Amino acid sequence: MPHALLETEEYVEQAYFFRVFRQRLEDSVPSQVILADLKEEILATTKLPMALEFLVGEMVLNGRMGEGMARLDHYFTEFQTYIISAAEDDYSRFDQRTALEILQYEAEYRIKDPTPAGMFVYHFECLSRNKLGYDAGMKAMAGDPIYDKHWSEWIMRTRLQLGTTDFADLICMRSQYSVDEYRRKNRNPDYQPAEPVLFGHKAGRIAYANRGRDPLYMFAALQRHLGYPAVPRPQPKTSQESLVGELKAKLINMEKRLTLLERESKNQLDISEFYVKPDTPAESPWKDAAEKERGEQES
Repeated sequence: MPHALLETEEYVEQAYFFRVFRQRLEDSVPSQVILADLKEEILATTKLPMALEFLVGEMVLNGRMGEGMARLDHYFTEFQTYIISAAEDDYSRFDQRTALEILQYEAEYRIKDPTPAGMFVYHFECLSRNKLGYDAGMKAMAGDPIYDKHWSEWIMRTRLQLGTTDFADLICMRSQYSVDEYRRKNRNPDYQPAEPVLFGHKAGRIAYANRGRDPLYMFAALQRHLGYPAVPRPQPKTSQESLVGELKAKLINMEKRLTLLERESKNQLDISEFYVKPDTPAESPWKDAAEKERGEQES
C-alpha cells in the first residue's frame, strides 16, 4: 500500500539532496562521504537526516543506496527506489547522475502544485527515454502516493496494453476531451463515463492530435501547453579528461606508425613479428608421471 504524501519541506530538502549529491559525484567525491556530509546540511526538522543516516550504514554494508531506500518505503517512493536501483545495476548503462537529476526534478515538481496527470507523464517519459523497462517501472509508478486507487488501477492496466494500443489513445480515452466529444456527437449533454476521468480536456486534445506519432512529441506538447515537468537528458561526455585521453591514444598510434615507416625506409622491417604464433600444446601431467615411473624402474 502506498504511504501518504510527505510535507512540502521534505520535498524541498529532497530536491536539495539529489542536486548536491549529483554535483559532488561529478567532483569524484565518494558516495559515503557525500551522504555523511549531507546528513549535517539537511534541515534537522525533516525526516531526511534520519533517512540519510540509515543509508550511510547500508552503503557501508552493501555498497548500494537503492537497497537502503527500499527498506525506507515509508519515506522514499517505489519509483525513487527503482530509479536509483536501475542506476546501480551492474549491467545497466543508466548513469547515476542522470538518475539523481530525474529525482531532483521530480521533487521540485512536488513542491509546486503537482497533478497526478503531470506526474504520470513525467514518470512514463523517464522510463521511455532511458529504456528502464515498462513492466517493473510502471509497477513502481502505481505505488506512488500521488495516485489514488483509480489511477493505480489504470496504470497497472495500461502496463499490459502498451504493445497493442497506441499510448496517445490510452490517454485520450480517459480524458475529459473524449467525454465532451461523445456528448457533442451524440447530442447527449448528460452522458457520464463508466470510469472516472483522469486527464483534462486539453491533455486529451493534445493526445488526440498525436495519435500514431512518437510519444515524445506528445510529451513535449504537454510540457509546452500544460507546464508538465521536463525530463532531464544525459549530456554527452566532453570533459577535458576525456579529450586528453583521446589525444594520448592518437599520439601513441602515430608514434607506432612513424616507427614502422622509419624501419621500412632503412630496410629493417621484419613482418614476421606480426605473425600469429600458434599456441604450444600443454604437456599432459599423466605423461610426466609415466616418464617418472619409467625412470624409477630402470634405476
